[in-house]
Amino acid sequence: MQLDEILRTAYELDASDVHLVSGHPPMVRVHTVIRPLEHAALDAAMLESTLKSILSENQLASFETKQDLDFSYEVEGLGRYRVNVHQMRNGIGFALRTVKSKVPPLADLNLPEVISRLTYLPRGLVLVTGDTGSGKSTTLAAMLQAMNERYRKHIITLEDPVEYVFQSDKCLIEQRELGADMPTFGSGLKHALRQDPDIVLVGEMRDLDTAALAISAAETGHLVLSTLHTVNASQTVERIIDMYPAGQQNQIRSMLANTLQAVISQTLFSRIDQPGMVPAIEILLCTPAVRNIIREARTFEIPNVIETSRQLGMNTLDNAISELYFNGFIGREDAVAQAAYPEKLEQQLAA
Repeated sequence: MQLDEILRTAYELDASDVHLVSGHPPMVRVHTVIRPLEHAALDAAMLESTLKSILSENQLASFETKQDLDFSYEVEGLGRYRVNVHQMRNGIGFALRTVKSKVPPLADLNLPEVISRLTYLPRGLVLVTGDTGSGKSTTLAAMLQAMNERYRKHIITLEDPVEYVFQSDKCLIEQRELGADMPTFGSGLKHALRQDPDIVLVGEMRDLDTAALAISAAETGHLVLSTLHTVNASQTVERIIDMYPAGQQNQIRSMLANTLQAVISQTLFSRIDQPGMVPAIEILLCTPAVRNIIREARTFEIPNVIETSRQLGMNTLDNAISELYFNGFIGREDAVAQAAYPEKLEQQLAA
């Protein structure tokens, strides 16, 4: 099996993901739809041989112990890939996500203008959330690049693995990869705070240690950007608070209320007007009213605050979806299927 040839074919099809599974031909995801390539079925021996050819001895040892491994892979002249290899019932499987080689400008991502304004924040915590494949990494990379072109600051990224590779422009940028350059996000973040950063990107706030350090970093004057696998703003706030033991939750509500600046929740849709994808974006901005809601454990009120604060740049997911529908970007069935309140949105689209 020639991995690079498969990836080249996928690239020509503009595939976002490639799946290599024993007993099946290579499968690719093009604009959310999985389809097979014209290729013979792969077998376990092919996949094992490929794995051994691209991993270091340390990576192989880690995979044999944990039976799962995340790493990055690059094909010269083609691009970079975020790779997960995993043990399965009849062999091993590969999941490769395409990472664009060039960071796209914010203006090219069909994002609300308020996201550009967030790149001027001097400090605080900004979270980009959504399902896997919703474009979180691309949004964060575009925000960092906007700051890289504008400021003279020190940016440190902690990623799993490194996706977009930045070139220092006006900023000094250092990128560290989980496993290769640091043992955990928490460890990387703890040491990053001693390295004189102005801006820190944490690939994912996946545990209590990382969340606590990220919030502390924002509290001490750094701008911290990170991601969570949550689908809306209120769920994001609750997820962070629920990481903490019950006895510490009042304290963390107060800290989060003081440091959180914005939550950007993304959902990607296939376009019907042209090939490609378009995001629907829910945006929560931390106004004094929102900070009080977080502090007083009234997060169930967040959707209503977003709905009544559109003049400030906030927007609910369902409003963003309806705007995409009425602008002719997405279909009605897809819009309703991904809505937070499907029945209400269906009535709104039919009006």
